[in-house]
Amino acid sequence: MRKMGHIDSYLDLQKRLEKMPQGAPETETLFKILEILFTEEEAKLVSVLPIKKCTIKSAAKAWKKSEVEAEEVLNGLAEKGLMMDLINKKGERTFTLAPPMAGFFEFSLMRTDGKFDRKILSELYHQYINVEEEFGAMLWALEPAIDRCLVNEIAVPEELQSIVLDYERATHIIESATCITVGTCYCRHKMEHLGKACDMPQDVCLTFNGAAETLSKHGIAKEITKEEAFEILDRVRDLGLVQIGDNIQEGVNWICNCCGCCCEALLGYKNFGYAQNIRTNFYAKVNEEECNGCSICEEKCPVEAISMVDDLSVIDVSRCIGCGVCTRFCATEALVLERHEETMFVPKDSFERVVLEAIQTNKLHNLLADNFSSLSNKIMNRLLKMLFSLPPVKKSLAEKQLKSRYLTSMFNMYKKIKGGEELEGFDPSYYDHPELGRDWKVELKD
Repeated sequence: MRKMGHIDSYLDLQKRLEKMPQGAPETETLFKILEILFTEEEAKLVSVLPIKKCTIKSAAKAWKKSEVEAEEVLNGLAEKGLMMDLINKKGERTFTLAPPMAGFFEFSLMRTDGKFDRKILSELYHQYINVEEEFGAMLWALEPAIDRCLVNEIAVPEELQSIVLDYERATHIIESATCITVGTCYCRHKMEHLGKACDMPQDVCLTFNGAAETLSKHGIAKEITKEEAFEILDRVRDLGLVQIGDNIQEGVNWICNCCGCCCEALLGYKNFGYAQNIRTNFYAKVNEEECNGCSICEEKCPVEAISMVDDLSVIDVSRCIGCGVCTRFCATEALVLERHEETMFVPKDSFERVVLEAIQTNKLHNLLADNFSSLSNKIMNRLLKMLFSLPPVKKSLAEKQLKSRYLTSMFNMYKKIKGGEELEGFDPSYYDHPELGRDWKVELKD
């Protein structure tokens, strides 16, 4: 625990980060990172911001500042890539504190304007994520995962092309995007400062939609056309890089083009026992009669799922992520992609993914009652935390078939009570769920 008074604001900020489903375990390294990225005043102010989006007006109220003063602070944070700066349906600017990953860790290294010492940050990020491992272990235990592999569409056999879903295709993500940017690859750039980078390109990190608008607006990434994005996709596929993107179906925010030696997601997948499910709906299969034992597939596999036994390729399906890289480099076409019988679950959007992660990490109360500058909110937060610990409610939250409808209704109920804007799909009758009973409604209304 850090004792010195002048860093209380950074401890408060760390506690605020811990309220998010992703979290940020407290270590000396994390405090060094936060002290580089945030001024002491910024840390103090951000520590009381909600997890959900806030407006300039709501930030000013929480900070007891004028709206002009609040906007200046928020602009500064967005300029540094620490907050997302978006426009809502009412035409208001909204700001959200980005998570550490994929978020302000990456954005800080994407900057090329000298705002941060990227060598020092790279060393600290490596220490925090790859050496200390507390953050990595927590990150790669999240369910659903924050990222997922996208299948190399070209590698999918013609007879299976018709069953490849839109959200599985990087081409569809590019084609449907409202804004696209390209920036520096965080992973390989970090490794460059550690003297461990491979020779794969760094100017290939793609962001989309609202995330792209923010990064473009604040000079963190460069806006490009869809045609330019497709050219990048062709380029990295030919190099054998893996497309790993936002683990949602709609409104995908980013696609990284990853190598097995530098990529944070692939390193985490391997280092933490291949446990997290980031795979596609495909897996590689070898035709032994066609295999010539050249071992190129073993070399190209980014997750070490292929080995050579008696001069034949052997695939460990439990490790295979179905990226299709191996098939692209098989001269005899002995490797093909097959589709898994069960389709992997992918959250509909960021809202659903974050809520499901919050349930898994027992932090749902922090999403529902996230006005951390309000005493009444803190009381509500504690009440919800206790409520979600009750066996009937906990059981309901764990049932997959209830999650989407039930959780959306809970958010709407809370917003209705607090006089906020309701989400779509509000259904008051759903609060009569037999496992919740009358106590749920009475306690929350009180």
